[in-house]
Amino acid sequence: MAYLYTQFLYRPLLNLLFFLYNNVYADLGVAIILLTIIVRVVLLPLFYKSAKDQTILQKIAPRIQELQKIHKEDKERQVKEIMAVYKEHRVNPFSGFLFIIVQLPILIALYGVFLRGLKNVDASLLYSFVHLPASINYRFIGLFDLSSHSVVLVVLAAVFQYLQSYFLLRASGRNNVKGAQLSMAERMGRQMMYMGPLLSLIILWPLPSAVALYWLTTSAFSTIQQVVINKRIKTTKNP
Repeated sequence: MAYLYTQFLYRPLLNLLFFLYNNVYADLGVAIILLTIIVRVVLLPLFYKSAKDQTILQKIAPRIQELQKIHKEDKERQVKEIMAVYKEHRVNPFSGFLFIIVQLPILIALYGVFLRGLKNVDASLLYSFVHLPASINYRFIGLFDLSSHSVVLVVLAAVFQYLQSYFLLRASGRNNVKGAQLSMAERMGRQMMYMGPLLSLIILWPLPSAVALYWLTTSAFSTIQQVVINKRIKTTKNP
């Protein structure tokens, strides 16, 4: 398992980071942003499908809740009717879990690259067309030392984490409706809108700001993606 992780996740990401640093611009921050965008573009179909399904689930939550009430005495009928709604909207209620399962090993590999892969690189891990830089510029746009902690980058990462959740809830059209009876999914979504940024602050605070920059970039990408999804669903009668 360790061999597969190294050869198919850690090593390709490490080499891509150095390739971008050597051939695009000798700024570690720029290389991290480009690496993050490339990873997100490669995985865009999966990320987009997961985000779209979660948005639709938020939107149809009141209908699901109504079916749960109507058929509360007949669980078999309840499940059948709910699954029919999912099928009608072509949505998979478990796509969010698939997104997490796929994303987790990539996150671990990226963290490994940023946290330990730059200072003590095993030259045997580099491909023949990638060379180890003589020195690494950790100064992102001349302002942030990515080898140390940055309050600004951590706070920005938390802000975009909040915005991502905000636009997801906004798709349901009930995120600002006072007195609305919320489904469990909507309640969890509202809690995560605040818990997500808090967890980001706690996790990123002691880490080098290179990790915060990665998290900021991927959260910004997800926020833009969510805005696009919201607009498409809004103009589609049956998303």
